Formats: sequence, structure tokens, C-alpha cells
Amino acid sequence: MSDTPHTPIRWPAEAIWEAVEPLLPGFTIEVLPSIDSTNTELMRRARAGRQEPILLVAEQQTAGRGRMGKPWRSEVGDSLLMSLGLPLAPADWSGLSLAVGLSVAQSLQPQLPLPASSSPAIGLKWPNDLWLTGDHKLAGILVETASFVSARSHAGDGQQQAERYVVIGIGINVRAPDAQGLSTVPGSLQMLDGRWDAPQALQAVVPPLVAAIAAFARQGFAPLQAAYAARDALAGREVALSDGSTGLAQGVAADGALRVLTAAGMVDVTSSEISVRPQASAV
Repeated sequence: MSDTPHTPIRWPAEAIWEAVEPLLPGFTIEVLPSIDSTNTELMRRARAGRQEPILLVAEQQTAGRGRMGKPWRSEVGDSLLMSLGLPLAPADWSGLSLAVGLSVAQSLQPQLPLPASSSPAIGLKWPNDLWLTGDHKLAGILVETASFVSARSHAGDGQQQAERYVVIGIGINVRAPDAQGLSTVPGSLQMLDGRWDAPQALQAVVPPLVAAIAAFARQGFAPLQAAYAARDALAGREVALSDGSTGLAQGVAADGALRVLTAAGMVDVTSSEISVRPQASAV
């Protein structure tokens, strides 16, 4: 049964805490009925010195944000809205949003459907969206880092790494929102299976995500390159870059950069440089 604004949502907080706390000592979970933005709230707390590992879940956001400040709107029960905050010191930050997206996709759909199947597949639209087959946006990811926390030695090499507090915001459509005014047609978990609800998605996503972030901190994005390629929603498609150029997406590099073959040659694009939009398909 789907949750409504009048039905209390039963969140599996204790089960998630039991799974995650051994990996993140001091980890806590907080569920709020409403907040402007889970990412904004954790960034406020981090700047005020509260930099403990925490999962903040909101049943509703009044000012949710996506990448480049785009709003993320949702009614109670229609979406899973969460932010994970934790100190992190990876050897290389490049590709973190891709690693997060891959983990979420694999948790929600462990096996891709066969090519002949009518079931939609969860693909990854670089750098931080999850799409269902047909370019329906299922989820968005927003990664932000707060101020410097500390320095610690990288194992064995004597070099100091800056440990920063990172906030990873994830919004997943459980029921498809109204598509009016949206540039990308929305998708939803219930397009995959009508039994999905927000608590089930939370429990499916969070423990593997924490483990994936820990692995990313140790190894970077490179070991995930092949798994990402299997779900790459842009591979082989013409894309338009925000600088006005166009080209064919050629997958992602070992550091998570998008490789685009343009008229000027192969270009490696990083998320900090441009926004990528696939060209509209010919009718």
C-alpha cells in the first residue's frame, strides 16, 4: 500500500543503523517530517561544527535542490529524499558522484534486464542522474563538501590528506511526479515494481552506499569503470555541451571524466566544467 500524507511512514531506521554503525562509528539517523533541503540542513550543521556521520531523511522538502540549483519538488511519500553526511579523505575525489549513482542503481536493480525484456533498465546519465529506459529521470544526486576538517596520513606514504565533510544528497522518485514544466520526463520506482515505497528504497540503498563510499575512498573510481559502462545511458549518443559544441559520448575515463568525440577531437569533460544534455532524438 502506498503511503499518503495522512498515513505515518514507518522508516526502517533501527535496521539501517545496525547495518551501518559498524562501518561508521558514531553514525546516527534522523527523520524529519519537513525541511527546506536535507543537503542544506547538513551543510548548515557542518559549518556550525557538527560533522558527525549522519543520515538525514525528510518526508517532504520545501526547497529541495538539484545540480546547478534546480529545484526538486515532491509530495509526502512520492519520493525518497535523503542526505548522507560524513568525513571523507579519498586519495582522489574525481568520480565520487558516479560511484554513488552506480551504487544506488545496483541496489535498486541488482541485475540489468535482458536486451529483449520489456522491463525498463536503470541507467546512469553522467554525472549524477539515474534514468530509466526511455530517458525517464528516476533519481538525482547532489554532492557537496563543507569546510576543512582535519589532516591525516595516507596509509604508508607519509603524505597528508585533507579530510573534508561531504554531504551526499539523493532524491529518488517512488511515484512519478507531474511532468508539467520538467525538461526531462520523470520515471519512478513503481514503473519497475508497483510494490516499491520510500522506506523499502531507503533500506535497499543506504548500507551498500556506505560500503561503496568507503571503497571509493580507498580505491577511487577506476575499479568501477566497467560496471559504470554497463549502465551508461549516454554511451554512443550525440550530446550537446554547455559551451555550444557537440559530439558523441564515448564512455567515462578511469577518473570519471566523460569522454566526448567532438569535431576538434576527443575531449575529457569533468562535472565542474560543463553541463551535458543529450541531443533530442530525431522523430
